[in-house]
Amino acid sequence: MLRVAVVGSGPSGVYTAQSLVQLDSEVLVDVLDRLPCPYGLVRYGVAPDHEKIKSLQNNLRTVLEHERVRFLGGVQIGPGGVPVERLRELYHAVVYCVGAATDRHLGIPGEDLPGSWSATQFVSWYSAHPDAVDDGFVRGARSAVVIGVGNVAVDVTRMLARGAAELSPTDMPQAALGALAASRVSEVHMVGRRGPSQARFTTKELRELGGLPGTELTVDPAELELDPAYGDPSALPAVQRRNVEVLRGWAQRPAVDARRRIRLRFFLRPVELLADGGRVGAVRFERTVPDGSGGVMGTGQYEDIEAQLVLRSVGYRGVPLEGLPFDAASGTVPHLAGRVLRADVVAPGEYVAGWIKRGPTGVIGTNRPCAKETVLSLLDDASVLVHKDLPGDPLALLRAEGIEPVQWAGWQAIERAEAALGAKLGRSVVKLADWEALLAAARAAGSQQAS
Repeated sequence: MLRVAVVGSGPSGVYTAQSLVQLDSEVLVDVLDRLPCPYGLVRYGVAPDHEKIKSLQNNLRTVLEHERVRFLGGVQIGPGGVPVERLRELYHAVVYCVGAATDRHLGIPGEDLPGSWSATQFVSWYSAHPDAVDDGFVRGARSAVVIGVGNVAVDVTRMLARGAAELSPTDMPQAALGALAASRVSEVHMVGRRGPSQARFTTKELRELGGLPGTELTVDPAELELDPAYGDPSALPAVQRRNVEVLRGWAQRPAVDARRRIRLRFFLRPVELLADGGRVGAVRFERTVPDGSGGVMGTGQYEDIEAQLVLRSVGYRGVPLEGLPFDAASGTVPHLAGRVLRADVVAPGEYVAGWIKRGPTGVIGTNRPCAKETVLSLLDDASVLVHKDLPGDPLALLRAEGIEPVQWAGWQAIERAEAALGAKLGRSVVKLADWEALLAAARAAGSQQAS
């Protein structure tokens, strides 16, 4: 009987487990995660007001409750936890689905000023990631600049513009809700270095910005017209064509009086974050124009936009996992159809899926065929892998080594604790936002089982 470890319980990890149990009627799968909670970016990356996408957790739950799948949370793989080499001893095969754990930098002066963060840090804070730090993101800020024009940029822009009445029904942690409710940010600039036809947001996400209560959205027609595709978007792919059509409509809107304003800006490249009183006070942008080959070039014309809060949303990046090969240029693990390559040679029993395999591209559903490709490679190798002798049940062996994973009952206890907290605060469900609270809730389930 094949025993497989899947490292990471986000969509790519769960889809890997799903393909394994669907395609092999006897395989046993342990899904391990550093966090005591499953679902990865579906729990900690999807905006709290996107209930439809967050409901995907129900589909992932079905997989993790399968009789041949076991969730083992709170298990660190690598330094300070279970070494990669030890994990390989405990299982016939290991599939690493560890995503892209860090963000890209702008590489410009002033980027490290107080008040400048990655969108990833901001999202982690309002999504209650236990590693997040409340650094007073919106405290004292009147104007914010979001650098980037993808879906994450749209999410953080929307969160900055939403009011307490709209956020209270979500599962946002209470501290983040209180901070955003008290925020004095009245103007949010979302800025892209290229034009609207090259923006990465989806039309559905874009349209949400235009319907926020008490918020005016403005688009500069002159910036739209710089885009060669603006006049005739018919040759564009469907999503970009619809985006241009939506933006064209917004550019023709009359001005309205609103307590908050979102400004969508294009063809501006950040070149420096300017300090004011020891923290960020403005962003200097250079005007760009199309270069005729799909990129942009600077014009030498500059514009400063006031901002006490700057969030960069320019992409994720994979990080090395000690014990695995890593391609620093692409931020991925070298592989052949999901099989890990060490010095261009297939490493038996080691596999990758998701962003650490292909880079941070696609949507949640893109992980399904990616995971299936890897699983097919693994099952093709199964006749060789299964002959490896294992020392026993990995859970028992981990416990003997002082590691006490959070099992599914522990996760269910966390869910109950979050529902109870929501009821206490007069909300629906409120996420627990720190390690201590999460592990205390999970341990309570273990105590009840023992008694």
